[in-house]
Amino acid sequence: MAERILVAVAWPYVNGLPHLGHIAGNVLPADIFARYHRLAGNDVLMVSGSDMHGTPTMLAARQQGISTLELVERYHNAFAEMNRQMGFAFDLYTHTDTDNHHAVSQGMFTRLLENGYLVEGVQSMPFCLVEGRFLSDRFVEGICPHCEFDGARGDQCDNCGNTVDPSELGNIRCKEDGSPPEFRDTTHFFLRLSAFQDRLTEWISGKDDWRPNVRNFTMGILREGLKDRSITRDIDWGIKIPVEGFEDKRIYVWFEAVIGYFSASIEWAANSGDPDAWKAWWEEEDARAFYFQGKDNIPFHTIIWPAMLMGHGGLNLAEDVAANEFLTLEGRPLSTSTGWAVWVPDYLERYDPDPLRYYLASIMPETSDSDFTWGGFLLANNNELVATFGNLVHRVLTLTTRNFDNAVPESGELGPDEIAALEACDTALADVAKHLEARNFRDGLRSVMVLAQHGNRYIDARAPWKQVKEDRDAAATTLWTALNIVETLRTVSYPYLPYSTQTLHELLGHEGDVLAGGWQRITPEAGTALPDPTPIFKKLDDSIVEEEAERLAAASAR
Repeated sequence: MAERILVAVAWPYVNGLPHLGHIAGNVLPADIFARYHRLAGNDVLMVSGSDMHGTPTMLAARQQGISTLELVERYHNAFAEMNRQMGFAFDLYTHTDTDNHHAVSQGMFTRLLENGYLVEGVQSMPFCLVEGRFLSDRFVEGICPHCEFDGARGDQCDNCGNTVDPSELGNIRCKEDGSPPEFRDTTHFFLRLSAFQDRLTEWISGKDDWRPNVRNFTMGILREGLKDRSITRDIDWGIKIPVEGFEDKRIYVWFEAVIGYFSASIEWAANSGDPDAWKAWWEEEDARAFYFQGKDNIPFHTIIWPAMLMGHGGLNLAEDVAANEFLTLEGRPLSTSTGWAVWVPDYLERYDPDPLRYYLASIMPETSDSDFTWGGFLLANNNELVATFGNLVHRVLTLTTRNFDNAVPESGELGPDEIAALEACDTALADVAKHLEARNFRDGLRSVMVLAQHGNRYIDARAPWKQVKEDRDAAATTLWTALNIVETLRTVSYPYLPYSTQTLHELLGHEGDVLAGGWQRITPEAGTALPDPTPIFKKLDDSIVEEEAERLAAASAR
């Protein structure tokens, strides 16, 4: 029976162009997971969108001298185009400035208020004497009270990941002019996180299968004791508070951003023609919800959002919160401010999407930070995709089409090597499925390549280019067996390499989409017409490493 799988992908701030960190952190693992489950026959709903509100976009717009709306529309389009070009198969990629999201967020606010989980309170907040306004979140910075990093923001420290209150920052200063702010009282709404201490602790305690980084970080926060948290801000960009007297304030971006998973599902349902369709993923007990994000977003998805769902009532909690660690670049942290980044639109002007998907999946920072290098990218493309995977496919298809009239040959009796090859196919299907079910994407990719290596060894040992001259029937059996391996490679690599596997699907004589075949071994049917093969991967010149190093150095020197 098909399962309902909700794949909820973290919403990126659209305050700049998408870079590799956006892909490795959450979108790629989510897409691999969703593609696997679709191929396995499950009902998947994969949603996300651009986070248009909050101080990150406001600050970026001020720095660029344009309106916040102009900035977020520009970069939302850039992210949407990246998703299309990289093959990220969202059922809906929307943004937080839709009428639907505003309404759903205000509805959640009202529900929590009515249930007693939102309360008014007075908070002392930094006030800029130079500009005459309150400074929220990223408009202030200072020394983190947890790790002493000088550069923590007014809501979170990027260095240690902890949430922060502005009053806790040491040497606090205005982000734009460097002046020390004055603290003044202002009235806000607070989410009563303390009311969920016991329920959240019990819930997290049962998540033994979560990644250690996620579970341990969350349990550390719970051991310190949850504090009520303000969820409104003194700003004029964002979602209005549905309470009289708060017209000049807005809902805190992280309160409404996590609601985006819910509002996007409702928007998708409305677009589908069945406005209640979202309920199958959010209210049915047997539906499973998986959240994908970077480690800096852990507390918002394991503390704040679950508390909101508990306070609302009747909505499913996460089965897993799969947070990746950080991706570095050539041994250094990614930095958009200094230009030390690989921008995805720039990458796509020179290279295909699948090699990037492959390399990032092979080094995915699942439990610790990992490093992207252009040398590593080159080796992954040339030595693994081209020389191992692509070489097997091209040899098998070329030998078959040239010697058997562009058709799948009929197999004779299978020997021990052939039986072992088919068993390797079944093992790959089982192993890759096991790893993808567990969100272990690197291990899944390794199992894909184990099958490709087995296929190359089998072809080398059987030497069908010799067999076809001496024993045509034996060559037919060898190539039929090898086609089984190639068919299985098409299936198990589809979640990672959607473009290449669609090409391979057609080279194997199939029509339509890879999804039609399901997660199973497809037995080649004798007589199936095969087109003349073309390489599914391109070898890259060694010179790209130096070229990209020069390009990176030039960008970071500006």
